[in-house]
Amino acid sequence: MRITLVGPAYPYKGGGARHTTELAHRLAERGHEVVVESWRAQYPSVLYPGRQTIDVPEGELFPDTRDDLAWYRPDGWWRVGRRAGRFSDLTVLAVFSPVQVPPYLGVLAGVGRGGRTVALCHNVLPHEPGPADATLMRALLRRVDGVLAHSPDQAHLARGLVQGTDTRVGTAEMPPHLPETIGPAPTRPDGVLHHLLFFGIVRPYKGVDVLLRAFAQGAPPTVRLTIAGEFWSGSAELRSLAAALGVADRVDFRAGYVPATELSALFAGADAVVLPYRSATATQNVWLAHAHGVPVIATRAGTLPDHVRHGVDGLLCEPDDTADLARALDAFYAEGEALRLRGGVRRVDPDPYWDAYVAALTATAPPTG
Repeated sequence: MRITLVGPAYPYKGGGARHTTELAHRLAERGHEVVVESWRAQYPSVLYPGRQTIDVPEGELFPDTRDDLAWYRPDGWWRVGRRAGRFSDLTVLAVFSPVQVPPYLGVLAGVGRGGRTVALCHNVLPHEPGPADATLMRALLRRVDGVLAHSPDQAHLARGLVQGTDTRVGTAEMPPHLPETIGPAPTRPDGVLHHLLFFGIVRPYKGVDVLLRAFAQGAPPTVRLTIAGEFWSGSAELRSLAAALGVADRVDFRAGYVPATELSALFAGADAVVLPYRSATATQNVWLAHAHGVPVIATRAGTLPDHVRHGVDGLLCEPDDTADLARALDAFYAEGEALRLRGGVRRVDPDPYWDAYVAALTATAPPTG
């Protein structure tokens, strides 16, 4: 099958670009002829604070990748779609935000009705939706032949938006697509380090405020916490909260994107990664922590409880529940528990996940003829 993937690739950073590129490689390995249509300007800077690109690739690049899409060039949207329509049996749109809907509608106009189209929804609706988001996503999803969501809850949202149409909705768990530059971890001191880590983009749905309150209540006073990642709206509010809770001297804020080359050292200094999400669709951070031999304390949100084996390689608690997270932090530092959970950590095998994912994608809107 000839497939066009429309989505971010290097020099864009983070999991979205890695996912698009890894998906292209996996499809090509299975005999499909694949082209990636990426972006030269994906979002206006006013809508995406911080740097959007990186200087060093975090994995093997896909050779047949173009970067002709720009949010400010509607003529380019149509040209990319026209090229995909002439080449492809299947065009796949990687959807991360309703902001992408106008460009993607332009791409679909160029594709026309010659080939099949799938919206691959990393989020059907944002975790913190705006007033126009459902309207925009409804317009996009009702225009494609198929939608692939990453969890049953997200598939349910998609079915509500396409109700009354012939659009097919499928579900497949997000497969591992970790940075390839992890490398061997630095030498880690023996024993318990008394150090916890939150890693990832800091947004309200991630529950970092809940973590700070739970840390003040449940973590032993010898334990430190590092919050590492890009702060969507700045770190001032969380820094003030840490000060008000009396834990500012035990919390380190490492603001900014953490490149793959620095991940090993970051994880080597942690007893556990804490993921206090209020809501979640899919995240790589459990698998990323486990790839570095680090257990995870997470909420029962989205797919997190599918990846953390409670009492084996981590602990689970209820989302948006300060007391329950404080209990989990206290339990983690019970005598011998941190090292026992560390001994249960195993690195994920990505191949079975990718086998299921590729099968689900190609079945969501199979080509006609």
